[in-house]
Amino acid sequence: MSEDKSALVRLLLDTQVLIFGDFTLKSGRKSPYFFNLGAIHSGAAISALGDAYARCILETRIDFSSVFGPAYKGIPIAVATAEALARLGRDVGWSFNRKEAKDHGEGGVFVGSPVQGQLVLVDDVLTAGTAMREVAALLADTDAVIAGIFIAMDRQEIVDAERGMTAVQALEAELGVAVRSLLNLQDVIDYLDLNSHHDNYQPKLLDELKRYQAVHCAQ
Repeated sequence: MSEDKSALVRLLLDTQVLIFGDFTLKSGRKSPYFFNLGAIHSGAAISALGDAYARCILETRIDFSSVFGPAYKGIPIAVATAEALARLGRDVGWSFNRKEAKDHGEGGVFVGSPVQGQLVLVDDVLTAGTAMREVAALLADTDAVIAGIFIAMDRQEIVDAERGMTAVQALEAELGVAVRSLLNLQDVIDYLDLNSHHDNYQPKLLDELKRYQAVHCAQ
């Protein structure tokens, strides 16, 4: 795997964004791992994460004028990404939505730069795509167009068994927008395969992840 992906997996392990055990997801499914980008709470860590998003966005060469982060976890990601983009020579605005519209002061649903033009959406992990669909519905009433969606982790799980589609594929089909991820489950498995000495690694963990992948994920 690339050095950038390896460094990112290590960052997520060190900050306990990516942890292993026995977890129950919102869907009720049992998972041997859990991904929580909210565990990042230091300047250095969020800066490194913003760099990863910025590089991924620039590598796609899509046209965009602003970065949008859905409340709440998408907010620090959007700020960190915009700051990283500026350091890389692409200074753009950033914005986010409120969970509830403000009825006093400046009012409104959105905060930050004007919500218009070509936006890239940044968020943590796509499980069912509910948050992204809600944001897309909000943006439909603005002059903004979603140019691309970028997430940190694609669990690669099948959500539409009839069509064999993952959450990412289903969202792409529905919104007509490409969804790109910094990492996916296969990257995590590859990292553990290559770094069995890591503190978070247990001998049976790799087998558990592979079994989970074989049953629930796109191959």
